[in-house]
Formats: sequence, structure tokens, C-alpha cells
Amino acid sequence: MENAAQVIAKRKSVRTFEDRPLSTEDRHALADMLESKGNPFGVPVEFRFLDAEKHGLKSPALVGERYYVAAKVKRAGNFEIAFGYEFERFCLEAAAAGLGTVMLAASLNREAFEQAMQVGNDEVMPVASPVGYPAKKRSMRERAMRKAIGADDRLAFGELFFAGSFDSPLLPDDAGGLLAALEAVQLAPSAANKQPWRLVVDGSKVHFYEQRTVKESPLGDVQKVDMGIALVHFDLVARESGFVTRFEQDDPGIASPEGCEYIATCEVAR
Repeated sequence: MENAAQVIAKRKSVRTFEDRPLSTEDRHALADMLESKGNPFGVPVEFRFLDAEKHGLKSPALVGERYYVAAKVKRAGNFEIAFGYEFERFCLEAAAAGLGTVMLAASLNREAFEQAMQVGNDEVMPVASPVGYPAKKRSMRERAMRKAIGADDRLAFGELFFAGSFDSPLLPDDAGGLLAALEAVQLAPSAANKQPWRLVVDGSKVHFYEQRTVKESPLGDVQKVDMGIALVHFDLVARESGFVTRFEQDDPGIASPEGCEYIATCEVAR
């Protein structure tokens, strides 16, 4: 995807849509977006395009939606992180094509979605998203919802990013060539806008941690889905900034705050 940093900066979650069908051109473009492009953890994620009327799909959080995109994944190591990585990449590609999306978990008639997705006993569908043309004006419902969760608020740079250890907040002026990738993480969406990611920049390695504030549910750890979103934002923009990226999971043993769990490391090189 071209201009990932610009797409990330401009993209907003969309809950109000123009009530009209997708064009044939956009349907074809969507089919390409839904071809799984893989993730750093090698976990297969299966996407499907769903017609809301045909499958009886709905959400009280939306207005005017006709279509959804959903995905499912088998419960295995790193499944939530891999899912978040791939689903957010889809959302960014859709935004680049002028289509609106928003990840939804609780505000879905889940039984109908899981039936449409044919979710097996060893599988899970963490989220689904409407997809369509954003309305020119947000509904009152959407405006109230965004205000309630502080959708446009973000934690300060020094609260999210650290230099070498959690004792040393990283300043933007000291981020060097990684500044754009870190800012892309800062802009990432998350469940209830909790922003659970914490990154420690340690030379050529960037360690990702989850600061958990939400309990795990039958769908898994929703904040690990958020971590996958942060990872793809960092990965896309770091590569766009001229870095070669490589992911590994080798806990560096850095002392971390209570409730802060190591997730993965991205090694960056020019």
C-alpha cells in the first residue's frame, strides 16, 4: 500500500454510511483486499465479504450499512495479534480506496455473523466491520459515541514510547528515522480507545508490550488484537521510511510495569 503514513493519519472509523450499493469496480477491488497477505506470525486468517440483508447482519452502532467484512482464525499461538495485524491492514487498504470501516466486537448480532462465517469449534471471529461509502455527515449516534470514548484523544508520546527501559520516556526529537513509524502507532485505533501498546526502542530493536486494562473474554484477549493493529502500523510505515523489518519473539527481560506483558520485537535495519 502506498503512502501508508498518510492513510493512517487521515483515516477515521466510520459508523454512518451512504445507503447505496458498492460499484462493480469497488467490489473487484475489495476482492483483492480480502486475499490474505499474511502476517509476521504465520497464522492463517480467513476473510469473507458478507451481504447484510442476505445474512441478517446488523449493529445498533451503525447507520446505512449494506455490507460487512468479517474474518475468522483458529485458536492457536498469537492468533489475536495475527488477526489484528491482518484486519487492520485490510481497513487501511479500504481507506486508501475511499471506503469506510470500523472494527466492531460487542455491538453485533454475533450469532448471525458466526453463522455466516461458519465459525468452527476451534475458530473465533474477534471482530467484523461494515464496509461502504462514508456519509458526508456523521449521525448523532456516531457523534455521541465518539465523544463518549474520546475517539480522537491519544496518550502523550512519552507515555507510549521509551528509550532502552521503561524508566526513560522517549522524546520525539530522539526518535530519529523511526519517528514516523512511532507516530503511526500513536494514531492506531483500539477497543474503547485504551491504547494498550508500550514500545521500548533498544538500538536496532523495538520491543512491543501490552499494558492490559481489559479482561480476557471468550473471544480471546481483545487488546492483543489492538497490539496487532499497532504492529502493522509500525511495520508499514517503518518500511515506507526505508527500513527492513524482521519480527521475532524473544523476551529481552526488560523490567516492565505491573500488568505489562511482552508481545514481540521488531528488528529494523537500513
